[in-house]
Amino acid sequence: MIFITAKFLIKPEFADQWPQLTKDFTEATRAEPGCLWFDWSRSVDNPNEYVIVEAFQDDDAGAAHVTSDHFKNARRTLPQYLAETPRIVNFKIPQNEWSALGEFAVE
Repeated sequence: MIFITAKFLIKPEFADQWPQLTKDFTEATRAEPGCLWFDWSRSVDNPNEYVIVEAFQDDDAGAAHVTSDHFKNARRTLPQYLAETPRIVNFKIPQNEWSALGEFAVE
């Protein structure tokens, strides 16, 4: 799978609105056949920072995502709300599910 984590620093005046501003993009991405997950979280250290954790089944799914109309629209409309260019970690890894974190196993 393609595993992606990115940090988005939002302009302070738009930080509380970010989930609504990205709602259509988020829902459309989650509906893509090759999307395994697409989850936003807000930083507990910086209320203007959101982190996306996303995964796509394979290269074809990743290509379909970045060429989709909703992705193109997000590229046109969302940067106006950003304080800086998002930072990303993007890797292919040999799994398609979350693994159990054994060090914190619940009995």
